[in-house]
Amino acid sequence: MPHSSASSASQPLSTPSARVHTLSDFDFALPPELIAQHPAPERSASRLLDGRDSRPGAQPVDRIFRELPQLLQAGDLLVFNDTKVVKARLFGNKPAPTRGASSPIGGKLELLIERVLTNHEVVAHMKVSKKPAVGTVLEMTGGYTATLLGRWPDEDGKLFRLRFSDEPHALMEQHGHVPLPPYIQHSDSADDVARYQTVFAAKPGAAAAPTAALHFDESVLAALDARGVRRANVTLHVGAGTFSPVKTENLAEHRMHREWYEVPAATQQAIRETKAQGGRIVAVGTTTIRTLESWAKTGAASGDTDIFITPGFEFKVADLLVTNFHLPKSTLMMLVSAFAGFGHIMGLYRHAIAQRYRFFSYGDAMVLERAR
Repeated sequence: MPHSSASSASQPLSTPSARVHTLSDFDFALPPELIAQHPAPERSASRLLDGRDSRPGAQPVDRIFRELPQLLQAGDLLVFNDTKVVKARLFGNKPAPTRGASSPIGGKLELLIERVLTNHEVVAHMKVSKKPAVGTVLEMTGGYTATLLGRWPDEDGKLFRLRFSDEPHALMEQHGHVPLPPYIQHSDSADDVARYQTVFAAKPGAAAAPTAALHFDESVLAALDARGVRRANVTLHVGAGTFSPVKTENLAEHRMHREWYEVPAATQQAIRETKAQGGRIVAVGTTTIRTLESWAKTGAASGDTDIFITPGFEFKVADLLVTNFHLPKSTLMMLVSAFAGFGHIMGLYRHAIAQRYRFFSYGDAMVLERAR
């Protein structure tokens, strides 16, 4: 889940000498036809690029995702993000002007719900030709209303706070649409309702899927259990800000969006036990690794995180990472480069493009080992 327009990326994959990285370092040319528009027929039939060996001259191994359990061992702990994608895209209209209106309704608008608050209030992105004034009652498609209360989290915020006329989750379930990423070029369908969701999704709140976990199905989970690989969950409600492009060449000037996370006590204990017994922590997806490292950095088991992981970051928890292929110049390209090494990641992406791997949310996966 990544973040700048692939069509604007025009630089070849390269490996500059060791120095402070800038945004341009993470640009590369991606053939548009490699952007997956639909999931693989079977979740675990996706391809898996085994990029664990980062030694000079080592070659990655092309696998199928259902082979992942064979790469792990008894005593390892897989950590998943159990967030559930909600139908966060909602449509409606502004009220018509009071005088001279040729239509009983005003201009069209779209809301993308970022989080649900209390008292039927939500925080949302708003797409509309002209932003309505505070206090405006929006007529939403389906017969309910949304009253604009102001900006969020403060008067200079980029998001909007609104109050719905009924319970937000119920309204989204009845009237909403799957919030497919901007690079997927078709309207949501029944297939997307099922496949843009993990098989273990449990806690509603995400505006984007934790896509590395989309490859797991019941057969893979059963194979992991049979091998003695343990499982634990964290929660990070992925926001639409995950698709926000990085616009500053100097990475230190970029400000990450905020997302809510939780690391349950049972997961904390499982991590401690696994490390004490010499097992490895396997983070499934960049959202999981951001959650784990936020907890390790702050000591807070829950709260908002805006952690921005770039090369030079010292990881405290994860030993392996399962992840999809990310957008050029995205914060997630920076995260995986920090985890496995910039040069190694760029080499893996060259291989993936040459071998026609499928990219982004509905694409293929890779498995990485933390650079030592």
